[in-house]
Amino acid sequence: MKKLLLATAATALVAGPALAQENVKIGIALGFTGPLESLAPPMEAGAQMAAQEISETGAFLGGSTVETVSGDSTCIDAGAATAVGERLITSDGVKGIVGAMCSGATGAILQNVALPNGVVMISPSATSPALSTVEDNGLFFRTAPSDARQGVVMTNIIMERGIDEVAVTYTNNDYGKGLADSFQQAFEAAGGTVTLNAPHEDLKADYSAEVGALASAGGEALVVAGYVDSGGSGIIRAALDTGAFDTFVFPDGMVSQALEDNFGSEIDGSFGQNPAAAGEGRDKYTAMAESAGFDGTSAFSAEAYDAAAVMLLAMHAAESSDPGVYKDHVMDVANAPGEPILPGELAKALQILADGGEVDYQGATAVELIGPGESAGNYREIEFEGGKLQVVGYR
Repeated sequence: MKKLLLATAATALVAGPALAQENVKIGIALGFTGPLESLAPPMEAGAQMAAQEISETGAFLGGSTVETVSGDSTCIDAGAATAVGERLITSDGVKGIVGAMCSGATGAILQNVALPNGVVMISPSATSPALSTVEDNGLFFRTAPSDARQGVVMTNIIMERGIDEVAVTYTNNDYGKGLADSFQQAFEAAGGTVTLNAPHEDLKADYSAEVGALASAGGEALVVAGYVDSGGSGIIRAALDTGAFDTFVFPDGMVSQALEDNFGSEIDGSFGQNPAAAGEGRDKYTAMAESAGFDGTSAFSAEAYDAAAVMLLAMHAAESSDPGVYKDHVMDVANAPGEPILPGELAKALQILADGGEVDYQGATAVELIGPGESAGNYREIEFEGGKLQVVGYR
């Protein structure tokens, strides 16, 4: 059926009038301020690079151009996120949004703005399991996997290192609680013990009380399901200063160059994971990013490139920038069957789609979207040695 529909669309394109050229705007809503602000610039650069790559082909939607418009959705201010979504959609007139960055901000924009206005969102980094079941009318997708999977992956990594008793602290929001609960369920099902699973608030000056409670509960390591530019780093500093813990487990919101900058060799032996995939796609993307002057290995940068690429390829497949039309093509271009497409091959993808063919966009992160519109998920395992973040492998 998919082949028939594409063939019919291609015939209509040949027989009918040429597509009208337009300037297609897509929004980039990320937390440029807040607890993950160090990750936002490489993510923005990734999305912009995909948009520029497609725009410069001259082959997108009959010669249409692509323009990106960025906005600060923060991570923890739902009101600010909603305001940015409203500006991007109603004032700037974007046809889709790459973002938001954090789960709470993503939910706020989706429910308050994108859903009522019928606009597609593809988040590169919102990982709360609750987003898997949110009412979205087929408008919401993500290129980062749900934390339901991260909980299982983190369990495997911890237990393979011979650790079966941990304490957990999480940032007190949708992301933190969803990840902490998913992890505890997986860890205990595998025979591990969580001595304490407790929230912390961001932006506090003193975390001695939280660390004291975690230390009293005990554990061979402390899982910090927080934000590296906020409470997560505050918890680590308090734990190191008091000697409460010296081994930490870092989920995705903590994996950043900021850990090296903040702690250096103090966290040697600590480890963690973040969404990423190995292979030719990742290698090509990191090389492209280096040439463009930004760090493509930064967490969620590759996912942002993929989110923008999938959105624009779906428009091209639909022969329309109307979100109500192209939303039904997102899963098609992101999955088999079709010609595999890697970073730097977006012009090739546009031509295949224009010729009535099919593409399987794999991108920088081995994209495979599963129902309800989210990534099947691959993870990069990291550890700290000699004050440096080292890549152990992928799973």
